[in-house]
Amino acid sequence: MKPEILALADRLAQAGDAFALATVVWARAPSSGKPGATALITADRKVIGWIGGACAEPTVIREALRTLEDGTPRLLFLGTADELAEHQRDGVVTVPIACQSEGALEVYVQPVLPSPHLVVIGRSPAAEALAAMALALGWRSSVYDAEASPGGADGVDAMLEEAAVGPTSMVVVATQGHYDEDALRAALATRAGYVGLIASRKRAGSVLGYLRDRGVADVDLARVYGPAGLDLGTVEPNEIAVAILAELVQLRGEGMLPVAAQEPTSRHEEIDPVCGMTVDVADARFRTTHEGRTYYFCSAGCLATFGADPVAYSVSATNTGQ
Repeated sequence: MKPEILALADRLAQAGDAFALATVVWARAPSSGKPGATALITADRKVIGWIGGACAEPTVIREALRTLEDGTPRLLFLGTADELAEHQRDGVVTVPIACQSEGALEVYVQPVLPSPHLVVIGRSPAAEALAAMALALGWRSSVYDAEASPGGADGVDAMLEEAAVGPTSMVVVATQGHYDEDALRAALATRAGYVGLIASRKRAGSVLGYLRDRGVADVDLARVYGPAGLDLGTVEPNEIAVAILAELVQLRGEGMLPVAAQEPTSRHEEIDPVCGMTVDVADARFRTTHEGRTYYFCSAGCLATFGADPVAYSVSATNTGQ
């Protein structure tokens, strides 16, 4: 893999951005893709690197986006239509290509999804220990203390916005009574998948009651894990962090917290009438209109073939078996 792709992959991972890596694992000449060639595909369809020509790249992009949505890697076989059957097996996506080439490719597409994202609010030994333990697991974690910021407790909302809290984030309030109410209110205003409060059961009930009296809806208060963490009895601050991390790991393992897969994006796809490949309309460079219908093509070669005899490839011809 080229150093620039490695560097970009590291930057995206550190920023919590999803991407896919596509690597050519086998190729048959005259394919332009060569074994070992790697490309990085971002969630917004940018391709950095090289994995093949005009026929291969759109298919790899499409499958890369799908693997970001379901979190499952896949092996693609791109070859002529008459050899697809022999390559069909579990875990393999077969795609016909017929773009004036008898080459073929196998491309392994692997999603790289953001690591779990933990945001701890407060200044306490438990807060520091929790963030450090999460980092040891390979998670992204950070500690924010409103009292140390110019805005004080009123700045919690801005801090959570800076932390880019989203549906797959986990927020733990660990202010130890300094500004639990403000921090919890701000956390509930986000889409965090987990909101926990480090407090005794009595203290947690008091904080929730305070917020309820000030108009926070019960459906929002029900999101709060308070006290946060598994019940390990009377424990020390570092052990409180262990209890909370154990709860988060358990919830993730049980599928109770959203994972970091990408939301499915709407795509308008059409079939190339010449070679049968799927073409993403948004990126289609080659298109033409025949009898009031627009046709999309994977390459200039397929467009030229259609133009030479559009009747043979039109929808009416396809439907009548001509």
